[in-house]
Parts: sequence; structure tokens; C-alpha cells
Amino acid sequence: QVQLVESGGGLVQAGGSLRLSCAASGRTFSGYAMGWFRQAPGKEREFVAAVSWSGSATYYGDSVKGRFTLSRDNAKRAVYLQMNSLKAEDTAVYYCAADSGWDGTYWNRYGLYKYLELWGQGTLVTVSS
Repeated sequence: QVQLVESGGGLVQAGGSLRLSCAASGRTFSGYAMGWFRQAPGKEREFVAAVSWSGSATYYGDSVKGRFTLSRDNAKRAVYLQMNSLKAEDTAVYYCAADSGWDGTYWNRYGLYKYLELWGQGTLVTVSS
């Protein structure tokens, strides 16, 4: 069983940057696509980014393209979300997710997040305007 632990959230001014990390622990890590979703108060969970197991393919939600970069280091069993040019509307709880069945290319499909295998506890990002 793989467990996910996020870190790196916090308070930042608009235009600033933050880097979120998600570390995976457990016996099995191989073959998992990983990524991030976010959820603002009163809103549905939104796809942010995903990366394939190999790291060769990355996918981004439209609202973060060009500003966020997702990478993974399988040797460290971790993924990293570099968030630049942050906006007030980026304020949300950010959740790391992993799945051994759904490739990252599908993660932006409406409602698919409900079927993803593993979730972290979430980390709060607050962007002040």
C-alpha cells in the first residue's frame, strides 16, 4: 500500500511562487501515475497536473498551463509542483493523488478524480492579492 504525504503549502503574495512536494511511502510505488488536484471552498475538486510513471509525459489543467510545472523523481519517490505567477484564484487545498490504472492523460476528465486510488491529506495554499 502506497501512502502520500504533501508539504510546501503556505501563504504567498500574488505573483509569487511556491513549491509543493508529495512523498510516497510503502512497499509498491512502481507504475503509479501521480499528480495534483485542488479544491477551493464551495467548489468541486479541480485537476491541476499529472505525470506519467516514467515522467516522460505531463498534463496540466487549463488554468495553470504556463505557470505550474510538475516533475517527479522516482529515486526519491516524490513529485514536485512548482507554482509560479500565483494568483488569488489559486487559493485552495492542494491534494496529491496517485493511481496505478488511470494514466495521467485521463485525469482532467470530469469526475474522474473520484476513482483515483490514493490521496494525500492535502496542503493549503493561500495567495493574497
